[in-house]
Amino acid sequence: MKKPIKIAMLIQAYHPRVGGAEKQLAYIAPRLQSGGFEVHVITRRYAGLKPFEMVDGVPVHRLPIAGSKPAAAASYIFAALNLIRRLSPDVLHAHDLLSTSTTAIVASSLLGSKVVSTAHRGGTLGDVYILSHRFLGPQRMNLVSRRVDKFITISREIDAELGLNGVDSSKRVNIPNGVDVDRFVPLLDNQREALRQTLDLKAASPIVIYAGRLVPEKRVEHLVSIWPSIRAVFPHAVLLVLGTGEMEPFLRANASEGVRFEGSIEDVTPYLQIADLFVLPSVAEGLPVSILEALATKVPVVATQVGGVPDIIEHGYNGWLVPPDNPSALRDALLLLLRQPLLLSKLAENGREYVLHNHGLSEIAHRLGQVYNNLVANPA
Repeated sequence: MKKPIKIAMLIQAYHPRVGGAEKQLAYIAPRLQSGGFEVHVITRRYAGLKPFEMVDGVPVHRLPIAGSKPAAAASYIFAALNLIRRLSPDVLHAHDLLSTSTTAIVASSLLGSKVVSTAHRGGTLGDVYILSHRFLGPQRMNLVSRRVDKFITISREIDAELGLNGVDSSKRVNIPNGVDVDRFVPLLDNQREALRQTLDLKAASPIVIYAGRLVPEKRVEHLVSIWPSIRAVFPHAVLLVLGTGEMEPFLRANASEGVRFEGSIEDVTPYLQIADLFVLPSVAEGLPVSILEALATKVPVVATQVGGVPDIIEHGYNGWLVPPDNPSALRDALLLLLRQPLLLSKLAENGREYVLHNHGLSEIAHRLGQVYNNLVANPA
């Protein structure tokens, strides 16, 4: 019987810590496992988490971190190298271009494993920019471009950044993020109303939702600041804020009537199923999984024109784009769409159709598996 290809996924954090990269890997890893690959996730151990557990059938190894940021990075790399030596994977897939790619490259020199790397965010907050602007950045970027066998590019922006920093096109493979279209599905009207009642939102109309980390680059404060203007036109409108993060105390202190903070939500599906509109006002993104989830659930999307968002959203066809850092434009877009239910319905229909044809999780996992198979089959 043919031995399965063993993949070690290196990522800074993993379930239950939630971010776009973490969520995407949590979706993909079980699909790869059920598709015949042996997948191990190697991540950092944060307070309250076990050093090892099975998550959705995938072994998750959490390594200790301690001390200052440099010390924590060094302890993670050292512990990861010891674990990788024991696992002896065929492929090391690093989910950033920084410490996880460094770890993968060093381990590869010891074991001969193939190295795959994915940057999950572009722009001035993204991996390519950060790496190239650090001490010895150009040299480190050159090392990464030479020693990584394949780069998975999730957006046109990240692909262009890698190309401008010396990564040959033969090493770049565009595989966007995916979403489980069988899990994120719309409900019938009567089902939506029943679910709204369950979530204590029966009288709320319309319902606008944000789901993600509450951190500065997400600009959730813009949503909070414009909400009184939305309530002036739609007195029963509710803004649901799903997620936690460093900005939460500030956001709560500045929130007006009609803004509800739901905290960390493990399953956002029911919230999307009762929403009228999804909003993502970020100033930097990779290819947002949260937008894919909303589109799959037939929730119209308003998002800023940053990162890989324009790869997903065609303005006026399957969503609505606004410039970043422009609360007035964000407010005007929300009011425009909420006043036009037929336009909202069209965007919702086109959004789900787009996701079904371009971002189904099974197809994305299959394409990623082909990359692994090709690397192992062609070791030179």
